[in-house]
Amino acid sequence: MTIQLGQIAPDFEQNSTHGSIRFHNWLGSSWGMLFSHPKNFTPVCTTELGEVAKLRPEWDKRNVKPIGLSVDPVEAHHKWEDDIEETQGAKLDFPMIADPDARVSTLYDMIHPESDPTVTVRSVFVIDPARKVRLILTYPPSTGRNFSEILRTIDSLQLTDARSIATPVNWSPGDPVVISPKLSDEEATRQFPQGYSTLKPYLRIVELEKSGQ
Repeated sequence: MTIQLGQIAPDFEQNSTHGSIRFHNWLGSSWGMLFSHPKNFTPVCTTELGEVAKLRPEWDKRNVKPIGLSVDPVEAHHKWEDDIEETQGAKLDFPMIADPDARVSTLYDMIHPESDPTVTVRSVFVIDPARKVRLILTYPPSTGRNFSEILRTIDSLQLTDARSIATPVNWSPGDPVVISPKLSDEEATRQFPQGYSTLKPYLRIVELEKSGQ
C-alpha cells in the first residue's frame, strides 16, 4: 500500500511498550508522529529515540504525540529502552510499537525490498487530528533523522492551517510568510492590516508578528 498526503492514515491495533494500541483512538484530538526504525539495538536509532524523548516539551507545545515502531517484539523494546536511557540520558515516555509480523510496516509501506527486505526504512508520518497524513519523509537506514526539520514542518502545517498563507524556502517560526494567491488584494488587506509587500501579483510577503499574531 502506498500512503499519500491528504489520505486518512491507516488504522491498526498492535502491541506496544504501552500495551495494545488502537492507533486512531490513541491519537485522540492530537497530532501524531509515527516513525519507524530498521531494528532494535542499532546505533543511529538509539540516538534518534533519545532525541525524541528529550524533545518532549516541543511535542507537547504542538499537541503532537510521538510513537515509534520496530519489527522486533515488545520484550526487546523494553530491553532497548534501558540502553537508550543509559547512553542518551533520556527515558522513553512514548510508545514503541512491536511489529514482528511486519503488519504495520507493510500497511505503511515501510519495507522497501530493494533497500532491504528484512528491515524498515526510516519512515516519518505526521498525521493531523482529522487523521490525515500531512508529511511523509523516508530516510535510508544509515542516515539519522533531523527532528528540528520535522518540528519546523509541523510549525508550518499548524500555522498555514490557521491562515491563508504558505511558508517560503528555509522559513523558521517568526520569519515572513507568503500570502495565498487565492486571496484578492482586497481580502489580503483585510486579513493583514499591518501591510504586505507585493513582489509579483502571485508573490506577496507579510510579517505576521506585526499583527500581534
